[in-house]
Amino acid sequence: MQSLRGRDLLSLADLSLDELSGLLALATQMKSGEIRVRCPEKILGLLFRKASTRTRVSFSVAMYQLGGQVLDLHSGVTQVGRGEPTCDTARVLDRYLDIVAIRTFAHSEVEEFADFAKMPVINALTDDEHPCQILADLMTVQECFGDLAGLTLTYLGDGNNVAHSLMLGAAMAGMNVRVATPEDYAPQPMMVERAQELAAGRGEVVVTTDAKAAVEGAQVLYTDVWASMGQEDLASQRIPIFQPYQINDGLLGLADKQAIVLHCLPAHRGEEITAEVIEGSQSQVWNQAENRMHAQKALLASLLGVA
Repeated sequence: MQSLRGRDLLSLADLSLDELSGLLALATQMKSGEIRVRCPEKILGLLFRKASTRTRVSFSVAMYQLGGQVLDLHSGVTQVGRGEPTCDTARVLDRYLDIVAIRTFAHSEVEEFADFAKMPVINALTDDEHPCQILADLMTVQECFGDLAGLTLTYLGDGNNVAHSLMLGAAMAGMNVRVATPEDYAPQPMMVERAQELAAGRGEVVVTTDAKAAVEGAQVLYTDVWASMGQEDLASQRIPIFQPYQINDGLLGLADKQAIVLHCLPAHRGEEITAEVIEGSQSQVWNQAENRMHAQKALLASLLGVA
């Protein structure tokens, strides 16, 4: 994975297919213990403007297991919270840290940070994309089915950052991607077009409002909350609009008999997914959450040039 040394990961589209496949293979080998790498004395900074459980903890544990250290730089304890310009923060932290993961609102912020920092910059979530989540998702699907190419993944709900990155990553891996959303909540057209380009005739990327048609025969069903961070005040009014897209026993029954269910968490049982499904035998949600740590460990090791 030396091709990734010193690079940024702001979008899954930053990777080639070989690099994506290599990261997934490395993550699997690290999880099994087949490969062990260390990066002692390396320091990861977590610059987070948004709340986080899985991203914060999984990045921290991954870096500690690699032998490195972690600095939690959330906006409440840094000058970022008082409006210090991103370009200034980037140039200063670049003198202290070896790598940084940024979780924020505007995607332009991570792009600007990467422009002014020489160290690797990881997008740990923006309003546009969530690439690290999808590395774990694809790893989980691969564990369940082996090859990714030819599988059909259906995403139901809001056409948000997770939907965007899922389209990009799954399309690159040769999967068929179906995104089912209410009419006014579709993913950004530019993201759909980019995913279709990445599919390159090896798979299809379809956006629809028909949840039942999207689910039919799919091997992977995926959902996320109906109101993302910063949209909590819209949650109650979205419930009746999104109700047809809830993953429940009825929709799951239309999918492939061996289908798995994924959710990036946190989950609102009774809204985007029922308790019976998320706790059921086809749920891979908890393995998916664990794989955040393994996938990000592989990513950190690759960007730091120790794997």
